[in-house]
Amino acid sequence: MSTCVFIQIRCKPGTTYRVADEIALLEIHSELYSTSGDFDLMMKIYIPDGQDVGKFINDNLLGIDGIERSLTTMTYKVF
Repeated sequence: MSTCVFIQIRCKPGTTYRVADEIALLEIHSELYSTSGDFDLMMKIYIPDGQDVGKFINDNLLGIDGIERSLTTMTYKVF
């Protein structure tokens, strides 16, 4: 069973749509939203079994130019 993770992303000013386009091209997310508040984007992602969550996010997402900060929320149980 894969691990469901929500990642909020803060982008450098003026880069949100480009960052979202780059994320979409990676095809690693289940859902990707534009949001208001402290973060600009929120994505839902399923980390494959046996993968380290932090390494997967670092290797597949955080190299995108324009990402200033991220906040990852782990999930544990579906109700």
